[in-house]
Amino acid sequence: MTAETAPYPVIGLRREREVLTVALRTNRHVVLEGPPGTGKSTLLRAIAADVGQEVVFVEGNAELTPARLIGQYDPAAVLAAGYVPESFTDGPLLTAMRGSGLLYLEELNRIPEETLNVLITVLTEGEITVPRLGHVRAAAGFRLIAAMNPFDAIGTARVGQAIADRMCRVVLGYQDAAGERSITSAVTAAPADLTALAVRLVRATREHRDVRMGSSVRGAIDLVLLLGGLLEMRGLTGLADDGARETTRDAAYAALSGRIRVADGVERTAEAVIDDLLDEIWPADGPPPAAEEPPPADGGDPGKAEGPPAGQQAGPESASSLRRDRRSGGARRQTGRREMAARHESFDEVSPEVGEFDEEAFSALMATDADAAAALLTDLALATDRELRAAAQRVAARVFVQVGRVGRTRTRGTRRLVADRRGDGDLDLDRTLDRWDPGRALAPEDLVTRTWTGARRAVCLAVDTSGSMTGLGVAIAAIAAAGVVLTADERLQTSVLTFGAEVDVVQRHGQRRAPEDLVQHLVTLRGHGMTDLAAALRAVRRQLLPAVADERIAVLLSDCLHTTGDPPETALAGIDRLHVLCPLPTPEAEEAARALAARGGGTAEMVRSIRDLGPALTRLLG
Repeated sequence: MTAETAPYPVIGLRREREVLTVALRTNRHVVLEGPPGTGKSTLLRAIAADVGQEVVFVEGNAELTPARLIGQYDPAAVLAAGYVPESFTDGPLLTAMRGSGLLYLEELNRIPEETLNVLITVLTEGEITVPRLGHVRAAAGFRLIAAMNPFDAIGTARVGQAIADRMCRVVLGYQDAAGERSITSAVTAAPADLTALAVRLVRATREHRDVRMGSSVRGAIDLVLLLGGLLEMRGLTGLADDGARETTRDAAYAALSGRIRVADGVERTAEAVIDDLLDEIWPADGPPPAAEEPPPADGGDPGKAEGPPAGQQAGPESASSLRRDRRSGGARRQTGRREMAARHESFDEVSPEVGEFDEEAFSALMATDADAAAALLTDLALATDRELRAAAQRVAARVFVQVGRVGRTRTRGTRRLVADRRGDGDLDLDRTLDRWDPGRALAPEDLVTRTWTGARRAVCLAVDTSGSMTGLGVAIAAIAAAGVVLTADERLQTSVLTFGAEVDVVQRHGQRRAPEDLVQHLVTLRGHGMTDLAAALRAVRRQLLPAVADERIAVLLSDCLHTTGDPPETALAGIDRLHVLCPLPTPEAEEAARALAARGGGTAEMVRSIRDLGPALTRLLG
């Protein structure tokens, strides 16, 4: 319990600093809320130094009793002089109240409720009555500033409404990459390449699919210091030397493994997660990363990214490609409450408090504006608030599966006449003309025939997770996947994959995955980067080829605007029919979707609302 000053300057946090400064000037008490390492203590001490006020620091924990916070009589002094004011030793609360200081309570949500209740009158009236000591009134400059980490549930409790109602709330998030590099450099004075590598590793821990909570910038600081010391001890001059990568691994284990919290139910160690991240950022057979972290492939803005340099093609389908996509473009970037409130008018109704999900309010929104409700739910599924995020994912799994059931149809046992691209049957002149480009000679693969088919079909849904896949687009993808999986029966086999520049198979052909599990997987995806439609169609073919089926159907959920790889029409071999679900289509996307579906002998359905999905799937799979 000491008075402290700011050891380092505040980097970033301009808005938060302005809000906190004004709150103190207008005699408000404030709680600073955010994950560890976001600069809560540094921000407060910097502002206190600016105004010349003392900060009385108190570490909140279960051992902080009312007597330790307020103060107590010294037994020896009481025996000598009795219960006089001179026998009383002020605790941090009275010290701050009498001295016009700022009382800074760390870990507010770890303090026992009986201790917090002491503060109610202090926050409201600026005074407190202490038994035998009497009435103590706070000096004019007294303010209470509290800090709390809402994401760590171990040893914490929800702060009561009586306290929360008497305080303003300022939410802090992590600084951007440039800010974290500046912080790390200011503390360590390390070379730029070490600083950039450490910050990239630390930021990647926050986005890994197996991690509940990643490291703060303190991990980057420790990593730089350990890595620099180990390089010197081992006689290495820098990251380009042989052995530097293994040295980086040793330093990262020590600096980051204790800061990473693996998600519940994931049977992996923090060291295994660090191995994943290091392999992605610094491949074993590659050079060390550049001193500056590269920008996201999409430039940081929604929409499609430009393709790779000439001659460079996207890699093949990979089991770890989804993990790479997430880190390279922030595909799993979590969203704070302030950002969600700005995006969604109904956010405060659905989540009135941290950790709360009001299912009745959400059901009401779903009844009046299903698209707005679906978009909100997908954002809540990636909330920084862990309890809210878990609740939203559970609700999404239930609600999106219910909506997906609308499109479920029973496969008929009768034979029917369908378009065929294998050359059997009678010529379908209309579909052939749709596929044929009059500027070139008619080729055999342009011919579409009509033939009778039985009921055995194999369907693979390919979900485009590149470009601007956010909000309602994510909801459409999740509902479509649920609808396809629910349609499966003994005569219809299904598989599902996602793709951007690379492909990830989320349900293989011949395997069954619960639709709720599939929805929970898809609602955590966010779009970014390039679109390789040809690679996706080749992956679809690999799923469909082993199927024992009379017809192999690809359903492509995409805007069909490819930005890398071969033209998609070159990858249709082995697919009997290609249907397209075009989510939230622009005129350009609608034209591309209809053209590609025609080339594949199928149909393009424009999906402008989640309510369009049921009828569309019925038409495509019925």
